[in-house]
Amino acid sequence: MRQRSLIAITAALAAGALTLTACGSRDDDGGSDSGGDGTTVVIGVDAPLTGDLSALGLGIKNSVDLAVKTANKDKYVEGVTFKLEATDDQGQPSVGQQNASKFVADKDVLGVVGPLNSSVGESMQKVFDTAKLVEVSPANTGPSLTQGPDWRTKKVRTYKSYFRTATTDAIQGPFAAQYVYNDAKKKKVFVIDDKKTYGAGLAATFTEEFKKLGGKVVGTEHINPDTKDFSSVATKVKNSGADVVYYGGEYPQAGPLSKQIKEAGAKIPLVGGDGIKDDTFIKLAGASSDGDLATSVGAPVETLDSAKKFVADYKAAGYTEDYAAYGGYSYDSGWAIIEAVKKVVEDNDGKLPDDARAKVTEAMQNVSFDGVTGKVSFDEFGDATNKQLTVYSVENGAFDDVKSGTYTG
Repeated sequence: MRQRSLIAITAALAAGALTLTACGSRDDDGGSDSGGDGTTVVIGVDAPLTGDLSALGLGIKNSVDLAVKTANKDKYVEGVTFKLEATDDQGQPSVGQQNASKFVADKDVLGVVGPLNSSVGESMQKVFDTAKLVEVSPANTGPSLTQGPDWRTKKVRTYKSYFRTATTDAIQGPFAAQYVYNDAKKKKVFVIDDKKTYGAGLAATFTEEFKKLGGKVVGTEHINPDTKDFSSVATKVKNSGADVVYYGGEYPQAGPLSKQIKEAGAKIPLVGGDGIKDDTFIKLAGASSDGDLATSVGAPVETLDSAKKFVADYKAAGYTEDYAAYGGYSYDSGWAIIEAVKKVVEDNDGKLPDDARAKVTEAMQNVSFDGVTGKVSFDEFGDATNKQLTVYSVENGAFDDVKSGTYTG
């Protein structure tokens, strides 16, 4: 909740103007502070709403907003009105952690959707878990978030309040490697990453699988994500003899990197993960980006029968920004929180219990429904049970899906 809202509530409580019922606020007449009857439950959203990654962040926010509006319109949870509160993490872990503390301080918040970046997710987990406040990310793909830092050898779930609807880089990286080696017939790769949790982790899992298949890594490089001049790296790529580049990172850097590699004389495709799968990548990379590849979680929303209503409703709602790569997963993340709240309310005689946050977190583990992106449920680590991925190729200035499937390890 915004600071001034917290001040307003604090002042009202001091004056005795409000009484709190469970975790929803009501006025003296029993109405919610949103002006309707019943209890108000806030669903938070944390994402980069400004800056380079805002194209993805705004798609996340709008899609959760649509879920909230749909639940309220349908009166999906009797006696409960849902409200969205969004915060901007700017893609920065320190800001994300501050936002997490703000959500925890607002007792009406019973769940948070986000964030986009795995590094931001890491900074928020302990704050939410200590408060037993459930968090569902539509976009975090770093395996350690759910399976611990030693996930390759020993999987341990550290935070019971953390869930995600996106599949992980433990699957996405190898899936990309199989496509590059087996389908695209590329045998010599130059691997680059941005040193961040998402990018470095994705590059590592790609590299491991590519080498296992028989491919050769002819060079590696780490870049500074705060720069846009990659000319020295582009020269190294050209001189390496690589027939493909794999980049672990996001589109603000991937676009200029792809362009500069081509300008250096290496007419080879750049391949990345879901962090580059946005039209902004194509704008930044220019016309030479044709042939570049990206993997992304799930199947293209536009091709799914389960997503037709979402696509139509999103358009009808009049959002000025596209739902982008994570729209369907964001809607499903928001709806998972709504389903968990519904279960808790129904199990407690139609009202929220005093320990609503803990109960909602508990209920999330068993949430299962047919969502925009397909079946939505979570395994023992809080990971999505839907493991589907898609490879996209830039063709004539647009991303076209060329192969969907699951990683076969």
